[in-house]
Amino acid sequence: MKMNRRTALKLGAASTAALAAPSIVVASDMVKIGAVAPKTGPLAGGATVTQWPNIALWANQVNAKGGLMVDGGQKMVEVIEYDDQTNPGETIKAVQRLATQDNADFIVAPYGTGLNIAAAPLFDRYNYPHLAVSAITDQIEDLSSQFGGMFFLLGSTTAFVQGVVDVLQGMQAEGSLTGNKVAMVNVADAFGIELATAARPLFEAAGFEIVYDTSYPLGTQDLSPVMKAAKAAEPNAFVAWSYPPDTFGLTEQAIIEDLQVEAYYTAVATCFPAFGGRFGAAANGILGAGGVNPDSDKFKAYAAAHMEVTGNAPDGWASATTYASLQVLEQSIAAVGMDREAVVEHVKASTFDTVLGDMNFNANNANERFWTVGQWQNGVYQGVAETGREGAKPVMVKQGWA
Repeated sequence: MKMNRRTALKLGAASTAALAAPSIVVASDMVKIGAVAPKTGPLAGGATVTQWPNIALWANQVNAKGGLMVDGGQKMVEVIEYDDQTNPGETIKAVQRLATQDNADFIVAPYGTGLNIAAAPLFDRYNYPHLAVSAITDQIEDLSSQFGGMFFLLGSTTAFVQGVVDVLQGMQAEGSLTGNKVAMVNVADAFGIELATAARPLFEAAGFEIVYDTSYPLGTQDLSPVMKAAKAAEPNAFVAWSYPPDTFGLTEQAIIEDLQVEAYYTAVATCFPAFGGRFGAAANGILGAGGVNPDSDKFKAYAAAHMEVTGNAPDGWASATTYASLQVLEQSIAAVGMDREAVVEHVKASTFDTVLGDMNFNANNANERFWTVGQWQNGVYQGVAETGREGAKPVMVKQGWA
């Protein structure tokens, strides 16, 4: 196993104060929280922004206030971390070890659609609530019926694609998208393949013509052939169902090739602060997966705490949702205690107060209120399309790479 790190709290002055309070902390006073996600491999960049900092922030804040509320008392949190190397086999081995050797009380869901699906049988076998925050799929109904403790927070594949289609149709209606030609590419893993498969009929039904359609392997270093071919197709809009490394790589190539489109969309990592930092003014007008309302008081407080504890800003989408999933877990433990099956039932039946606002789950264990599309606007990543969330901003046209 690449990494096994145990930590109660090691971040910030608040951590020191929290640890200093009890004179002795013994194992029975701790709640063991397992966490498995990439620290190496192609998805490490995404997990390092979205997953790991929010686990650290939540644990820090819980312990700073004396621990989780459990059966009328409080217990400190201990986090046990494993690096799955962006390898489903390693994800499975890590979850197995957390369940059977480390005796984790709860396990944070893995990072990425494919890794969540790979781990789902083990979460189910050991009755862990599986708050699959970074999984986007149209298999929600099948998966939740097969694995009763699996919950979905970010939405379905079709909802995400429909969000993009709706944005492009809205731009057509207002005259800022002057044609119907779309160049579409996708990363060839569960996430990208499923999104591209859903997108083809939805684009066609909306009157768009896909003039270029290709995939590339996860971890592809040279994306220049993809962008050259996309440009040659002369699209009005470019859409990539991409993961963090290729989101950056495709955009770099779009600038090099001077791809001139009125709508440019890349998926995961478009919302990362590093994306805006790397591309600066060139990011203005770029559309991406998910979003937030950066003007909400709850998000502002969360973002300030994230910066204070981790030293970095959260991303503009799944960071807050990852944190919200831990709030759901915390509130459920406070309500019903440490029995994992009882926690699952409480999640199914309850409404939770989270950084994103109220959150609950439908009969298929799916959160129905989420952001689908965001956009960089004057240095800020803004939510522009959603289902049931407030604060969406009007979409702006992509005007070159200045």
